[in-house]
Formats: sequence, structure tokens, C-alpha cells
Amino acid sequence: MKTTIPYTINVRGRLIDLSQPQIMGILNCTPDSFYAGSRVQTEREIALRAHEIAEQQGDIADIGAFSTRPGAAVINGQEEMERLRFALSIVRRERPDLILSVDTFRPDVARMCVEEWGVDIINDVALGLSDRPSELSMYRSGPLVAGGSGAGHASAAPTLSERGADEACEMFRMMARLKVPYILMSLKPTLESMLMSFSADVRMLRDLGVKDIIVDPGFGFGKTLQQNYEVLAGMERLSELDVPVLVGVSRKKMIYELIGTDADGSLNGTSILNTMALLKGAAFLRVHDVKEAVEVRRIVCQTLNSNPFPNSSSL
Repeated sequence: MKTTIPYTINVRGRLIDLSQPQIMGILNCTPDSFYAGSRVQTEREIALRAHEIAEQQGDIADIGAFSTRPGAAVINGQEEMERLRFALSIVRRERPDLILSVDTFRPDVARMCVEEWGVDIINDVALGLSDRPSELSMYRSGPLVAGGSGAGHASAAPTLSERGADEACEMFRMMARLKVPYILMSLKPTLESMLMSFSADVRMLRDLGVKDIIVDPGFGFGKTLQQNYEVLAGMERLSELDVPVLVGVSRKKMIYELIGTDADGSLNGTSILNTMALLKGAAFLRVHDVKEAVEVRRIVCQTLNSNPFPNSSSL
């Protein structure tokens, strides 16, 4: 169990060393994200959040304009682009030095963000569902089955190969064209199914020429409470894919349902799970609370890099 990961990612010609895990601060320019404290919509709110992420030593701002909260309104691609143009113009003006990721599942939106605003990373939280946005929020409630939803059933999340290359590879082809790091998230409920799906997806991306790939096990999506914790318990197995791993557990239902609180009361639980994720090899933490995540990183890295027996050979 260690945080030192021999990976780098290329962000517009700058190599980012992932031996120090990266903290990705969430900036939601939406009216209905699941955690009310993360919603920023006005010019002032967006500017303040961008400054907050940078000043609290966050490495990346992850900007989202489409809420995947259960019951959230489904917006079309044009509205998503308008929200993102507004937010990106402010963040680029206020913090031009900040690395920017955009949270989208639409290829055209990804292209606009990279080509118009120089976005550095695309974070695809809905691999395989770009043509079915109404299903996205349902995966937040638990696994889906064909014809319906509900926790406790097997996930119906399709793999790319199951959907067919021409349809399923649209986002992959776009990422090959844009040449920026790509985060792909799994909706699979178990580590075994996740590893099989990710292995095929990573191979397809490599064949298309995508070089910088990051995988996200998708905590809170397509999984029961028990499955979320089973994935976390065995998460170090994702190292078999030989790509960096991003973990996003911040203030999610898997925390507050277990300890009997709500998103507002889940900061302590979030810090605990972020600590566990780093110990199991996470290279990125996607968080609402940047200051606390930076403190977690500092403590974990200091501990793991300290040798209690400096004059002895390794035990």
C-alpha cells in the first residue's frame, strides 16, 4: 500500500508527476448538484470558487455543468455548452494558471471546451451513456437492470464492445483527436467486471492513440452500498491496468447512508475514505473540500515516506 506511483501525465506539454497525488477541486456551475455547498452559478461565485481551489493548494479544478444527482433535470448539449462557456471564461480570466478538467460525457462539448478554452483534461463520468443522458442520474441510486432501476440488482451498464465500435467509440475518437488526458469512469458493480471492462476500454483507447488515460472506479454509480465498499477494499487491484486511478467519494451517499447523516455531515467520513484511497494507490482525489484533502495527502505522504529504521535494511 503506497502513494508513490510511477506515472506522469502530459498536460499541454507539461509533465505532471503523479508520485504526489493530485487534488481535484469540484466546481459545479449547476443549480442542482447533489451537494448544495458545491453549487456556484454567478460570476462572483465562480470566481471565488476558482480562487479557493487554487489558494487551498488544489492542483486541478473540475468544472461540471450537468448534474448526475438522482432526479436532476436533463439538459441538452447546447445548454451544457452555454453554462461551461460562462464558467470557463471566468476561471480562465481569474486563475489562468489553474489546470482545468471538464466533467462531460458529450464529445461535442469536450471538443468545444478544449478547442475554445484550452481545457486540459476531459472527465467522462458516463462512459457508454452519451446518447442516453436521462439514465445518468439513475445510476446514482444504485445498479440498473434492463427496463428499470433499483439497488440490489445487477448493473446493466454496457461495455463499449457490447454497444458496437461505431456507436460506442465516438468519445474515444474525439479524445484521440483532442490529445488531452482522459478520465473514464466505470458503472460496473464489482472489481472483476470493472477490470474486464477497463482492460478492453484502455486497449481500445491505446489503439486509437490516446496516451494519457486515468480510470475512475465510479463510487456511487451503479453500485449498492456494499459493492462500493467492496470495490474500495480491493481497489489496489486496479494497478493491474497500469494507468493512474482517480477516486471521487466526496460527501457521497455511501458515506452518509452508512453513518446516518447527510451530505453536509459527511466531511469526516470523506477524509477517512480519501485516506484509504491514497493508501490503496489513488493518484487523484476529486473533492468538494480542497483544504481537508490537501491535509490528508500531506499526512499520508509524510507517513509513507518516513523510515522508522533508517540504519536498517528493509524488513
